[in-house]
Amino acid sequence: MQYQGWDQLTTLNRLHFLGYCPRQSRPRLGGGGEPFTHRPGIQQTRAASPSAKSAAARRPTRRNDGNMDGMNARKVLSLVGIVAIAVVFTLQFGPGSTGFGSGRGPVVPSAVAVVNGKEIPLRDFSRVYAGQLNSLRNRGVPIPESYARQSLPSQVMDQLVTRELLSQAAERHGINPSDDELRKLIHENADFHKDGQFNFEQYKRALRDYYRTTEPKYEEELRRQLAAQKMLQVVNSGAVVSDDEVRARYEKDANQAKVVFARFLPTMYAAQVPAPTPAQLEEFRKAHNDEISTYYESNRFMYQQAERAKARQILVKLAPDAAAQQKAEAKSRAEALHKEVTEGGKDFATVARERSEDPGTKASGGDLGWVERASLEPTLAEAVFALAPNGVSQPIETKLGWHVVKVEEKQAAQDKKLEEAAPEIATTLYKQQKAKELAKAAAEKALASLKGGQTLQQLFPPEKEGQPALQRFETETRPEAVETGSFTAGGESVPYLGLAPALSTAAFSAPGPQVLDQVFPLSEGFVVAQVTERVKPSDETFTQKKDELREQTRRAKQIEMTESFLKALRETGTVVENNEAIQTIVGAS
Repeated sequence: MQYQGWDQLTTLNRLHFLGYCPRQSRPRLGGGGEPFTHRPGIQQTRAASPSAKSAAARRPTRRNDGNMDGMNARKVLSLVGIVAIAVVFTLQFGPGSTGFGSGRGPVVPSAVAVVNGKEIPLRDFSRVYAGQLNSLRNRGVPIPESYARQSLPSQVMDQLVTRELLSQAAERHGINPSDDELRKLIHENADFHKDGQFNFEQYKRALRDYYRTTEPKYEEELRRQLAAQKMLQVVNSGAVVSDDEVRARYEKDANQAKVVFARFLPTMYAAQVPAPTPAQLEEFRKAHNDEISTYYESNRFMYQQAERAKARQILVKLAPDAAAQQKAEAKSRAEALHKEVTEGGKDFATVARERSEDPGTKASGGDLGWVERASLEPTLAEAVFALAPNGVSQPIETKLGWHVVKVEEKQAAQDKKLEEAAPEIATTLYKQQKAKELAKAAAEKALASLKGGQTLQQLFPPEKEGQPALQRFETETRPEAVETGSFTAGGESVPYLGLAPALSTAAFSAPGPQVLDQVFPLSEGFVVAQVTERVKPSDETFTQKKDELREQTRRAKQIEMTESFLKALRETGTVVENNEAIQTIVGAS
């Protein structure tokens, strides 16, 4: 998931965002001594006495790691390094990221990864993964099986590895938060308040009953998080911008345009293209032999396809460590569901929608789409591909639980060679070419009408007023006028169209509202457009907004510096992941 800004997150989300959980305990450095919270001053309210502060300062810094759980307190972390911390996870470790380069090597069974020789315990991954999964469930967010078992584990691992690398970087640079800073955070945490003030007994009670940890472990983890933030604050402290940089940012951001456009896609005109005659097809094949070969190679999967089945499933989930009685109950429920859709005659999709326990397919009536043998567990694949169309399987057991599967359609394996597929490919390419020619001709005709004084809204009114443009694109069968919001000259993209450098350049070359005097080719077809608004930079506006622009430019530079710092950590760090250990947690969730 992507967050727009750190300051928009609650502390709970900030901590989940940081993958906050402890590392495995190890002996304290510096010998014994009472926990930090037992030092003079910790039971006071925020204003500790000078003598208490001096006593705390004389204590050796603890380096014990802990076993902290449920870090969802309010105001646990200070907001130093807001931009930097936000960037760590929004830019570098969002969904779909690949994270750090991971190696292969020996890792202990109790660790999910080893980062530069230091372990990330299995319990840390388990707590963060379960916390984020439960957070989504509690908010009623549908969780596809693929997300829960692939994307989310990858994100959690990235978060934990990132946190460890940042903590290690802080340690290497001698960055260690003071006792006073730590005390301040603890005293500000409302979970530890009674009657509006910090209360030491409430603090101990909350750690024991809610966080399920000890005072030293809790405090050490706060210290490590503060150190990581301070590390990034140091990195960003050098972000100084010149007047020229501020002006350049203004020139880019203040140069704005609004455009109305219409798309002319070959697919809109495909139905108007008649099938080629044998003579036309033969002539086309001779002239486009290389294109036919390229198309075949690029779409080989269409002509060399494994056996497939279009299927639905009803899943009764079962934990891998379920007791014998739980297994028997799950099987009995699966058998009852099987009976409902066979002997009872109930609609399979309806029963799946109401009773299946697979969050990824439940809403779609258990629809699995087209599946191949290789994409299924062996026992499931054997049962599915033994069924005839419209057949329903007996309950099948896998590591996920019990499945009842219905096969709706089947396709036999095929292996067409180029010579066999060439006529079909030539016909496809011929029709595509003719449809593209029709689309371009329609765009040129529309441009002529625009030059004659008409508008795109008049020529191509939307079929459904008020429907978002991207939603319209999904069902668009004819050109429709689309209005963009304001966009800047800083890039080559146009809202709703993506990369369109020629159109962007033409729009910002226009002195004011006007028809753009050409048809613009795009990857999917053609576009005609007219500029409806132009805003240009002015010295007066720059002077008024200079301070604000300087801060924006400084923050942008901080982002760049943070990205560079994180890149260096990734390139110089060594991470060995234990995927088997990860799967023991994921499979049980």
